[in-house]
Amino acid sequence: MPKSVESKIRSSLGLIRFMQTTLPIPFASRMLKRSMDHVSFGSSFRRESISADGVRCEWIISEGAQTDRVLFYLHGGGFVFGLTPLHLPMAAYLGQQIGTRVLMVDYRLAPDHPFPAALDDCVKVYLWLLEQGYSAKNIVIAGDSAGGNLVVTSMLKLRDDGIALPAAAACLSPVTNLAEKRNPNENFKDPLLPKKAMKYYTESYVRGCDARDPLISPVFGELGGLPPILVHVGEDEVLREDAVQLVARAQECSVDATLKVFPRMWHVWQLFMQLPQAKQSLDEIRKFLRSDLD
Repeated sequence: MPKSVESKIRSSLGLIRFMQTTLPIPFASRMLKRSMDHVSFGSSFRRESISADGVRCEWIISEGAQTDRVLFYLHGGGFVFGLTPLHLPMAAYLGQQIGTRVLMVDYRLAPDHPFPAALDDCVKVYLWLLEQGYSAKNIVIAGDSAGGNLVVTSMLKLRDDGIALPAAAACLSPVTNLAEKRNPNENFKDPLLPKKAMKYYTESYVRGCDARDPLISPVFGELGGLPPILVHVGEDEVLREDAVQLVARAQECSVDATLKVFPRMWHVWQLFMQLPQAKQSLDEIRKFLRSDLD
């Protein structure tokens, strides 16, 4: 019997685990950056690199996208990796389905730029969007992994500064607690994220700061006043508890927060667009975000 799409992808995840613990970060980053130049969406999309108040960003605009509405997307990568070729098609698909243009932030990266550099860049670009005339009620925000962290922490910073928040937020496998060690079953092995790599990512970003600072680990924050949040996480990932904690904390603070755990799925499986569960998750996220724009 031929392998299913899910089985084929799962069998390739070991290579990604291996690369995270063996390839030097600068070398891996150069490889990713070069491969970004070869991503193509076809004639129905336009891609434009810009500087938003000094922060590198990518516009992805599909045919027919509403000019006054934006999906503000924050990529993952452990705070140490930039945009990848897998992020662009996923974000493009979401933007096309929602009917918005997509702005992806290529924020500064650890270890050269630890906390709060990435957060500051994301906040700066959001303020730039407002300065361009986009209304907060016409902006939705989403992000995966470290980007999911930045989705929540950016909104906390904006809220505390008295800035109007996006209409809704979606987090894909977010990392939300960098202060506490994760203790899954001793036989558990995350299909994608090695412990050694995660330790390096955390230490590179936190770099001597208090990891319980809500702008680093939002599960320790007062989340009241945030817009509706949808969180998707895989059953087979070490960050599942981060997602559970985030939604529980948000609900304690009277935020309209929803969690969905996808059986058998790994960290940010939505990046693998050929996977049926990826389209299912993205379509549910699209429906959620679009409902708050309409």
